Amino acid sequence: MADADNNDIAQNARKYWSAEGYTEGGVIREVDYATQSGGLDPMFEGIKIVDTDTHITEAPDLFTSRAPAKWKDKVPQVKLDKDGVERWYVGDRNFGSMGGNVIRKDNNKLLGRLAFPKLEQAHPGGHQLKERLQAMDDMGVYAQIGFQNSGVTQAGSLMSLGDDELALAIVQMYNDASADFQNASGQRIFNMAHLPFWNQKAMEAEARRCHDIGLRGFVLPDTPERVGVPSFMHDYWTGFLEMCEATGMPLNFHLNSAVDPNTLTWEGFQFEQTLSVVATMFSIGNAATLGNWCVSGRLDQHPKLKIGLIESGAGWVPFAIEALEHQFNEMLPRFSKTLNRRPAEYFRDHFWCTFWFEKVAPKILLETIGEDKVMFETDFPHPTSLYPGVQAHLKDVLGGYSYETQKKVLQDNATKLYNLPF
Repeated sequence: MADADNNDIAQNARKYWSAEGYTEGGVIREVDYATQSGGLDPMFEGIKIVDTDTHITEAPDLFTSRAPAKWKDKVPQVKLDKDGVERWYVGDRNFGSMGGNVIRKDNNKLLGRLAFPKLEQAHPGGHQLKERLQAMDDMGVYAQIGFQNSGVTQAGSLMSLGDDELALAIVQMYNDASADFQNASGQRIFNMAHLPFWNQKAMEAEARRCHDIGLRGFVLPDTPERVGVPSFMHDYWTGFLEMCEATGMPLNFHLNSAVDPNTLTWEGFQFEQTLSVVATMFSIGNAATLGNWCVSGRLDQHPKLKIGLIESGAGWVPFAIEALEHQFNEMLPRFSKTLNRRPAEYFRDHFWCTFWFEKVAPKILLETIGEDKVMFETDFPHPTSLYPGVQAHLKDVLGGYSYETQKKVLQDNATKLYNLPF
């Protein structure tokens, strides 16, 4: 990869989230935790609620504690910058923030910012197992699907190191730590694996290894060509996709759509104004991910592939499918013999989506989307997370459905997508 491309990737890594979001400020929402921590509501007794989008903050010593001697000084480490914000560094290179942590250690919630400047200010359940399990019990959540919280393990960041051996080792350390966390949790927390997808053979070998150590799925970018890797249209991905079909391990596209919402906001906005629009458009942007796969022909080649559209909501799905159905008629007559199914069929056969804050989608669109295609999430401990009030929200939006439907949405759909052991 050219030096200019590497520089662009490194710059993107540093901008993983805007630095302003980690400065002091924002507003603290006082939480009456005693009334919000009663565990599972009796309405859902017997259901193991699966929270399909949460974030496990990478522990500051995750890499240094696992690195062999030759890499102790080269693997990612957390440093305190002059502005009072903790960030990941690889050598002297800024690899960005520690991610979103807006639940304070006293259970109150920070609004208007992305995280507290220092991890010690945040809820220890962001990265410590015992406290995370307690928070889950308090919310009435049995299991969680976890995603990274920082950008330090993103392939674009690692590719910019110019050291593929070190980059692969960092990915493997992360995946090993995820497997250990999963086992220590008693099979209640399932981090999605990362892959060295800049190297086809290494990617396929690591994907197989992740399956063998018990991980349950992969998180990928929708447009890998942005970091110089062939797109999903290329045979580069065929062996990996065949492995996913054979094992049932899903792909997850977590707010990683082909759209960059940062280009859509007006100049002159303050941080909070920009973030409000960007967060909304990131969710809707996963319609592009859905569309890309539907028109690609890849789903006909891999009819057993499973795909999660994560932290992107559910209410946009009926419109997106209806729009794609129209475009199939109007724009794709040449492909009528090469695409074997319609968008609604592709969604039915391959995709799952999630909701958290929404009321309209789970209340009145569930049958339209498909009650076996919708899952629940909290996005804990991120900004906009459904915290507090998890059980009250679920009673509100799912209270009008049968117990069987509630169990599908809260447990069974996630169990099927991620092959969970319960």
